[in-house]
Amino acid sequence: MTRDEFESLMKKYADRIETIRKSAHALHQSVNQTYGDELPYGYHLDMVVNGIRDFGHLVCACEDDIIPLFFGGYYHDSIEDARQTYNDVLKVARGMMTEEQAVMATEIAYALTNDKGRTRAERAGEKYYKGIRETPYAPFVKLCDRLANITYSCSGVNPDSLRMKEVYKKEVPHFLASINPHSKDPRFLVPQEVVYKLAECLIDDLEREEQNQTAWWHEY
Repeated sequence: MTRDEFESLMKKYADRIETIRKSAHALHQSVNQTYGDELPYGYHLDMVVNGIRDFGHLVCACEDDIIPLFFGGYYHDSIEDARQTYNDVLKVARGMMTEEQAVMATEIAYALTNDKGRTRAERAGEKYYKGIRETPYAPFVKLCDRLANITYSCSGVNPDSLRMKEVYKKEVPHFLASINPHSKDPRFLVPQEVVYKLAECLIDDLEREEQNQTAWWHEY
């Protein structure tokens, strides 16, 4: 899909996308979830969807997938963080789109839900990444989620932001390899353009100059 086509469809469905946005914001607010320095969690959701707005044309296969893609972005943490079940999310989605679209949208949220685990590695293990690789649009939405978190961590100056920047920097080669099914189906793409945005945030100017053509952001 061309960028112009995607932007035209975003305008066509702007009211429905805004309804999804408000619903997701209200959901996370209802459980008093915050982000970073006590920001409303909707701040993070909007950052994730900004990635979809900027790069969604690279993965969106057809008009019918627009609403599920945006729903997946806004609701990606609903099961993991907002006390929702799969069926809770599916019920909300059914009120905003067709049955086929609702299932696609809910599957994205389900795929991005961490597994049970005591550590970060356990919560995002091979089973978790396998689910992402096998779910249409989940690799892209997860990439937008990581881009949002990295952008925020790189813009902060507090100790936690600096710590998470280093965590993300160490994780990113494994993360990219884990979410990428290397499929020719656009719905499963991990766009190089988004990977470059990750690199811009994480790699300092001096480090960037020292990198060669085998750097991780050239491999995806």
